[in-house]
Amino acid sequence: MKIALIGQGAIAQFVMEQAQCHGFEVAAIVLRAGRAPKVSGMKIVHQVADLDHDIDVVVDCAGHQALREIGPDVMCAGIDLVTISIGALADDAVSASLRDAAKAGGSKLHLASGAIGALDCLRAAKIGTLHEVIYVGRKPPMGWAGSPAEATLDLTTLTSGHAVHFEGSARDAALAYPKNANVAAAVAIAGIGFDDTKVQLIADADVEVNTHEIRARGDFGSFAFQIGGEVLPGNPRTSALAAMSVVSTIVDLKNA
Repeated sequence: MKIALIGQGAIAQFVMEQAQCHGFEVAAIVLRAGRAPKVSGMKIVHQVADLDHDIDVVVDCAGHQALREIGPDVMCAGIDLVTISIGALADDAVSASLRDAAKAGGSKLHLASGAIGALDCLRAAKIGTLHEVIYVGRKPPMGWAGSPAEATLDLTTLTSGHAVHFEGSARDAALAYPKNANVAAAVAIAGIGFDDTKVQLIADADVEVNTHEIRARGDFGSFAFQIGGEVLPGNPRTSALAAMSVVSTIVDLKNA
């Protein structure tokens, strides 16, 4: 399978290394216009039209803006797209654009599950009635650096205890925290949707890893699921499992 990556950050570098270990050919990196390449020895393009015609899958590792700007062109070209930027789908305009592009190009959008498990349980549970789904994201204070949490908390002085800096719907979380709430979006899509999924985001000085929790109840009964994820080296906002889920998704596509 021949793939191209969107982006060149920590997730893209991890995916590139692991994809090659699993026998994929990483043929190119797609960068948004104006982005200078940081990776040597790799074909760099700024337009989907400049990709080789035999690319099987494009993998988005670059965040909401890149998915919004590049994703539709990929899918219009008839190339399947894997994305971890699930929170971007909380924007109805982005969702509609990708849906229209998929129809036009006969392509598919594949969602990498990100840093959370139990999504299969949620998908099964909504065959009945799901009464409530709550996602709680908990990170060390500096894991929220660069996010709207800085508007309400002094992250540098939060050295003990915890502080909630967001409570609301998964839609509001995904739109307000594009680099931090893709997990909340994945939970919403698997379960009862962006507007009915409740989200709480917490800066917690007493944890050392990013912690994700899902609580759900419905006709099936109830469950609580929690995972503590190590972060990618050099990127305290991203769980290593999120990057691993991208590789798992393309491996599944290869074996399908």
